[in-house]
Amino acid sequence: MNAYQIAVVDDDVQIREIVEAYMQKEGYRTVSFPSVEAAWELWKNDPPDMWILDIMLPGMNGFEFCRRIRKEAEVPIIMISARDEEVDKILGLELGSDDYMTKPFSPRELVARVNRLFHRFSSSKSGQEHSASPVPRRTRLEIGELRLVLEERRVFWHEEEIEMTLKEYKLLQTLAEQPNRAFSRDELLNLVWGDDYFGSDRAIDDLVKRLRRKMSELPVETVWGHGYRLRMEEGEAVK
Repeated sequence: MNAYQIAVVDDDVQIREIVEAYMQKEGYRTVSFPSVEAAWELWKNDPPDMWILDIMLPGMNGFEFCRRIRKEAEVPIIMISARDEEVDKILGLELGSDDYMTKPFSPRELVARVNRLFHRFSSSKSGQEHSASPVPRRTRLEIGELRLVLEERRVFWHEEEIEMTLKEYKLLQTLAEQPNRAFSRDELLNLVWGDDYFGSDRAIDDLVKRLRRKMSELPVETVWGHGYRLRMEEGEAVK
């Protein structure tokens, strides 16, 4: 049996049963809930290795639950929804989900995506554990009035802490690590979401708009026809 446990949260009992049956056939352990409130104790006390979340749920919806999980953990999250709106896909991915599927979906395709996500996460973790770089890791980045505390994933702008979603933070860190470099939208999609992202590059434009709203006068410049860069003034240095 696979050691991984998958939690399924959906108010449709038939969907929960189908998903559990296919996952168990693949060798995964499963547990399912009709609502976020019912899953709360598991999340706080014995978190699973992956979440499969419906968006439209009674009580707290899947978007909000995803956001709360991402504040504490990097566990893989797949969101499912009956709504086939691009804005929902972008919002779900921007809030920190790793994949998005629209109902009705193929259970076999869901299994394939679950396997792929577990492989990606395990490979990433293994690479980090076996890294032997002699260069000490940065603990913070400072450019002008912008400060990122990397180990705590905290952002400060003019000494005021700014709340960030996972994707907002990843985009800002990517730009801040190489100031004045012009990144294409495709590069940023790959760096923030991974090379198997299936959506449009509008997701990057949406993230940039969010950063600009949260941090007025943040020097993120549009490179027309290409992408974005974080401008660093002459005389400034990355600290």
